Amino acid sequence: MSSPSDRLKVDHFRHLKERVIESIMFLAAFVSVVTTLGIVYILVSESTVFFRQVPLSDFLFDRQWTPLFDDAHYGIMVLLSGTITSSVVALLVAIPLGTIIAIYLSEFAPFVVREVAKPFLELLGGVPTIIYGYFALVFLTPLLQKIYPDLPGFNLLSAGIVMGIMIIPYVASLSEDAMKAVPMALREGSYAMGATRLQTSLRVVMPAATSGIASAYILGISRAVGETMILAVAAGMQPNLTFNPTEPGATITSYIVQVALGDLPHGSIGYQTIFAAGLTLMLMTLAFNLLGYYMRKKFREAY
Repeated sequence: MSSPSDRLKVDHFRHLKERVIESIMFLAAFVSVVTTLGIVYILVSESTVFFRQVPLSDFLFDRQWTPLFDDAHYGIMVLLSGTITSSVVALLVAIPLGTIIAIYLSEFAPFVVREVAKPFLELLGGVPTIIYGYFALVFLTPLLQKIYPDLPGFNLLSAGIVMGIMIIPYVASLSEDAMKAVPMALREGSYAMGATRLQTSLRVVMPAATSGIASAYILGISRAVGETMILAVAAGMQPNLTFNPTEPGATITSYIVQVALGDLPHGSIGYQTIFAAGLTLMLMTLAFNLLGYYMRKKFREAY
């Protein structure tokens, strides 16, 4: 039988261990907060230097983006049009397919099929994006050119479709988790009223899982807006003000890659454009995250 002094030593060691673990967790959270504040500070401070030389009205409303030419123009709408167009194409692929896959895995798939299919689905999200980019350029674009002979070799359509395929695992996995969290009692009540499995899925399970499904959609949107390598490889990186997905285009992320790998001197107005573009992208992502937070708060169900 242990003595009181031994028990005190054990309790002291346990409290010490908990303090160490708590300190490590606090340090991890602190590092993430400091990193985020550092990113915001760099973007805002460098963008301030840019906007001292370029009026905000030109940045928002100019219809050309030629910051590296002698006749420089800084209309961010050119890059926004490519970003929005490619993201819309990607979401038109990812959201319907991801939702259908989530419904099947959650409500229809046998246990064995679900346990095998879901890891393979999530593995699809681990493929490097540069591989997706070359897949769009080498495989999908020639395939689409058989349907649309006038389709150029670089275009937003093939890049957006492949980007949508890449986003499917995020939408499907999170949506399926949200549907699985719906209590079985709701399903049983629906079945008791004579509803079919499909009717239960669409009219009971999905409305009950709205907050989680909405979060999956918002994550998919943020992932599409922030994608870089697929668009840098397959979209052409040509700054055109167009919402036509069959044309080449440039996005905010692909432009940042283009300039960051170039020979522009640090501190030049051309180099400062990447911080202004990055700040725009960050504000877009922040808006989507705030929208996701609002939708989670509004539609969340507590069981």
